[in-house]
Amino acid sequence: MKMSDIQYGEMVKEASAPSKSWFNIPKAFLIGGAICLCGQGLLELFGAVGLDRDGAAAFTSITLVLCSAILTAVGLYPKVAKHGGAGTLVPITGFANAVVSPAIEFRAEGWVLGVGAKVFAIAGPVILYGTAASIIYGLIYWAAKTIAG
Repeated sequence: MKMSDIQYGEMVKEASAPSKSWFNIPKAFLIGGAICLCGQGLLELFGAVGLDRDGAAAFTSITLVLCSAILTAVGLYPKVAKHGGAGTLVPITGFANAVVSPAIEFRAEGWVLGVGAKVFAIAGPVILYGTAASIIYGLIYWAAKTIAG
């Protein structure tokens, strides 16, 4: 059966539940803000124990990633993400969740073919293209600085 774009659009509209943006956007903002507030609290805590700003920032990132991975492993992060939506995807914790989730899902297939093969299934393209883009942008920046003198 061949259908036009308009027919397909109508079929999608009928099958899709309407989004409650007036409810979902504030929830995402509050949950994402709570994650960022925890990050700021950790930054201040690490700074208070004597770490310089860069060291405190590094330990904050490590702690947030570790907490996200643990919460994903025990099944709590997906429950928060169900309500927080994009608020849980944007911070660094969302990236950690994207790395850990496929590994947990395929752990029954073993360490090599399950966890090892699937751990970067979602985050792998982000890492690959992010690294490639940073190299290209760095070369452009270097060339522009060299030409400008």
